[in-house]
Amino acid sequence: MFSKLNIFKGYKGLPRSMYVLFVAQIINRFGDFVMPFLTLYLTVKIGLSAEVTGFLVMLTSIINMPASLIGGYAADKFGRKKTYLYAQSAAALTLLPCAFFSNAYINVGCLMISTFFSGFLRPAMDAMVSDILPPEKRQTGFALEYLGINIGVALGPLVSGILFNKSLPLLFIGDAFTSFIAVYLVASNIEETNTLKNKQKVYLETEREEKKNVFLALLERPQLLVFFFVYIIFSIIYTQHRFSLPLTMNQIFGDDGTQKFSLLMSTNAFTVIGLTVIITAFTSKLHPLANMVIAGITYAVGFGMVGHVDNMFLLILSTVIWTIGEILVTTSFGVYVANNSPSNYRATFNAVGSISWSIGSAAGTYLAGVYIKYYGLGSLWNVIIVLSIIGSLMMGILKKKKVTVGSKLK
Repeated sequence: MFSKLNIFKGYKGLPRSMYVLFVAQIINRFGDFVMPFLTLYLTVKIGLSAEVTGFLVMLTSIINMPASLIGGYAADKFGRKKTYLYAQSAAALTLLPCAFFSNAYINVGCLMISTFFSGFLRPAMDAMVSDILPPEKRQTGFALEYLGINIGVALGPLVSGILFNKSLPLLFIGDAFTSFIAVYLVASNIEETNTLKNKQKVYLETEREEKKNVFLALLERPQLLVFFFVYIIFSIIYTQHRFSLPLTMNQIFGDDGTQKFSLLMSTNAFTVIGLTVIITAFTSKLHPLANMVIAGITYAVGFGMVGHVDNMFLLILSTVIWTIGEILVTTSFGVYVANNSPSNYRATFNAVGSISWSIGSAAGTYLAGVYIKYYGLGSLWNVIIVLSIIGSLMMGILKKKKVTVGSKLK
């Protein structure tokens, strides 16, 4: 059946550099041993209080915002590959002292610096995918990168959990080692992408190099400003899977809520790995905004079900549905931004998108907490339905508007 659908056909014929990035993402995310255990490391191993730990975990999210913006600027100014290699190496090197010192101040400082460089490199990675691929292949390319990330994320904790309990120094050494493997793959197999693009060709009129500064260039693209605003809404919605969803599971199942929530998260991971290829096969030819419209609908249905069912099978089904939305949002975001960004500001515009998502994530957690305090958990999911529909409609309206650089939305 799969051969008839040709679901893997789209992944054939991509540039070799794209497959290298795919493998590098698997290795790097597989070896992302430290961050999933950050809370446990700070509390159990270092002995910090829950309050201090909460502040430091929040600080890692805050650090990512300026790191992403500065990293995007560096990738546009000095090159995607160079930025990635230096930032990934720095992120790895600053983890190594944690393997040999037990001083809380040294280790926390190193973790914060490593977090900064991890955020610094992400716009460069996204820009490399956009540089390497023409517009009609970008949906497939971002889907492949996303698949690589999730394969690594799914397998990594199996090893890191053992290292955390049995050999803590190897947790940091292993994280750094896998980062250096990814650095080697990129360094030896990928040329500097933005230099090649600028010298050869620009695929779309909207990708032509911009002479104005980055701020004015963004203001002249109102479609991107609207897109980033809706992206914040989608982030507010999506972040409920790790804030309001576990609370709801505890409300429904009591002491079994944590175990049931873990099952939903496993469902999410397996859905991403199992359906990304299939969904990409059916949606890669669609406009990225059309995919965003569909994503909003799946968010409305999937997250909306959470507030209206108490059956585990239906909750698993709801997770599959909203995960389809997650796949569509993740694989379509980079495509739309790349297709509407000047080539010399592509990484910076990607960074603005990353910051938008971080803002939505932080706002979604805080606002949901306030709403639950005053109105309760049950009705929150109705608000999520409304936000999802609003986001979907706004993406649909944006798709219908024919906007050129320098024009205004009407």
